[in-house]
Amino acid sequence: MTFTTIYEVVKHSVEKFSERIAFSMIGGEDVSYKEVGERVEKVQEMLLNAGVGAGDKVAILSSSMPNWGVSYFAVTSAGMIAVPILPDFTSDELDLIITHSEAKAILVSDKLYTKLSKETIERLNIVIRTKGLNIISQRVEERAEKAIPQPEDLAAIIYTSGTTSKPKGVMLTHYNIAMQLTIIPPLFDYNENDVLLSILPLSHTYECTLGMIYPFSRGAHIHYMDRPPTASALMPALAQVRPTVIASVPLIMEKIYYGKVRPTFQKNALLRTLYGWGWSRKLLHKIAGKQLKKLFGGRMRFFAIGGAKFDTEAERFLYEAGFPYGIGYGLTETAPLLAGCVGKMVRVGSTGPALPAVQVRLEDINPDTGQGEIVVNTPCCMKGYFKNEEATRAVFTDDGWFRTGDLGAITDDGWIYIKGRLKNMIVGPSGENIYPEDIEEVLNSNRFVAESVVTEEDGKLIALVYFDTSALEEAYDEFKHKMSVSAEQLQLKMEEIKKEVMEYVNSKVNRFSKITKVMDNEGEFEKTPTKKIRRFVYDRRNKNNEPTANDK
Repeated sequence: MTFTTIYEVVKHSVEKFSERIAFSMIGGEDVSYKEVGERVEKVQEMLLNAGVGAGDKVAILSSSMPNWGVSYFAVTSAGMIAVPILPDFTSDELDLIITHSEAKAILVSDKLYTKLSKETIERLNIVIRTKGLNIISQRVEERAEKAIPQPEDLAAIIYTSGTTSKPKGVMLTHYNIAMQLTIIPPLFDYNENDVLLSILPLSHTYECTLGMIYPFSRGAHIHYMDRPPTASALMPALAQVRPTVIASVPLIMEKIYYGKVRPTFQKNALLRTLYGWGWSRKLLHKIAGKQLKKLFGGRMRFFAIGGAKFDTEAERFLYEAGFPYGIGYGLTETAPLLAGCVGKMVRVGSTGPALPAVQVRLEDINPDTGQGEIVVNTPCCMKGYFKNEEATRAVFTDDGWFRTGDLGAITDDGWIYIKGRLKNMIVGPSGENIYPEDIEEVLNSNRFVAESVVTEEDGKLIALVYFDTSALEEAYDEFKHKMSVSAEQLQLKMEEIKKEVMEYVNSKVNRFSKITKVMDNEGEFEKTPTKKIRRFVYDRRNKNNEPTANDK
């Protein structure tokens, strides 16, 4: 069935799959498709009785739970406009977003309610608690009207987390979102037997579209966790749910590979030798892959990876392990998916070809590398940025194609390879284009490096590194017994390790990508809700222009 609005999706699924379970909270409630429909009507009545009607904006600020989806479907299927807000925004940012979006109401979870200012709450017609769908406060009592939305009507305004700048409100129509359910199935489709474990914020387009709306349209069963997907929380959840599908960001699988798998094959000289040979490495990966499948519950048929560039070495492991993964490429502005590859389509390092109905081309191509900015034409592209015509004009070409801001290359048969973000590129002293992401990938493959950021300072490349404490402790006794070792001795050992890391990286990159210094970053890097490092915080080029709270 082809959908053109979210209203059609909700109506179809509530009727067709009424007795099936739609949403579950691990350790909590199960909500059937029929009950989703009943709760949608309940929320709509509360909003309408508070003077919130078709065309009005309604914010959703909540942790993941069954009623997040209920709230989203209630708002969008009544002709109102949803404003899903990422939970990691600061209180000041929340006030700014709610005011800028012109939201008249909010559906909010208990913990996040405390982040709202008194002034913001008092401006809203109604505040509804997502957990019990009860009214927290109501300022206006008058009846508004709902409407059946049309394909060209706005469905959502999504304020991007932004790794480098202030948030912008992406305007997506019903048609933009609904068309994803038409262009994705040739790549991968859900069915009534699919069981999903949701581990990403629902306020992010990736999880909202691919992890909620799309499976809901197919009668699948989605489980939510009541806590962040740390290893201690994720392992029992996987054992209980035994999912068939998970949508994830690269960081989770990269941590498994670099934190667990790779160290296993580096423990002694024999294993290191075997791991260095192609045929034996593939065999070891196949063995590890069987264990990984068991770890994920034993019935995984699709592990979707998107939201950021996937580390090549970690992907090679999944590929050789025979783990059922797929790579997707897209942006909030494109609702989100543009390209992808699964199964036999996979080529390590590539996001695959464009989806049906999506056109891709390169602009400003470098004749030496064949790389250029990826520019797309898709039926899922946003109308623009809310109340920001200047930013909207800047991201569209003269012929109406969307500028992704990503640098890439495209093979003759259409497979896309992402090089990095255009705004992250560093121009070398002789005009060379240097991509920090490429150097960081090499850095992160070092046994002592957990994560890294490469930036420029005084015309030279430097690496900020968050070191893997467990790897340091395993390799050097000094780190196991810090209390008995002087600070000076530890510092000397760290300097040795930094030198080793720098030599390791510089032996593997081209001459103009060599780093001149490795600096210790205390603690993990600050990240967006989808686990992308907020690079602007660590950009040494702008060290004299520290970002404000709003910039973060």
